Amino acid sequence: MEVRVGLGFDSHEFDEDKPLVLGGIRFEGHRGLKGHSDGDVILHAITDALLGAVGEGDIGELFSDDDSRWKGADSRVFLGEALKRVREKGFEVVNVDCVVVADSPRISPAKRAIRERIASLMGIPPDRVSVKGKRKEGFSGEDGISCICTVLLMR
Repeated sequence: MEVRVGLGFDSHEFDEDKPLVLGGIRFEGHRGLKGHSDGDVILHAITDALLGAVGEGDIGELFSDDDSRWKGADSRVFLGEALKRVREKGFEVVNVDCVVVADSPRISPAKRAIRERIASLMGIPPDRVSVKGKRKEGFSGEDGISCICTVLLMR
């Protein structure tokens, strides 16, 4: 048995002109996040964690923000490609653990929906996905949202 751990991080500033999408869930009535794609910091961090765990680089290498194909892209595409690479190397996802750092919106009311969406996208049970919201409490202002994720893979 071989195990691998991956760590992913993503952060985007708020953008008044975009919808907010976190973990594949749209948050109505809240400003979105800047980014070449949809700016989903949770799916971006998970994608980076998966790619890192199997030595496949990072999200920017595969989906460059210089490439117009990815302008406004749904981050589920990125996650799907990372999962494909994980499976091609013979690994399966054991669990995913994410910390979302944001003063607004509150993550807690949407945690269950986010966990279930991530689990569905990854083909794993929801009890293998953890999503925690942490507030910045003014430490760095309300300029955006960050996410840190770890994944455990097993072959």
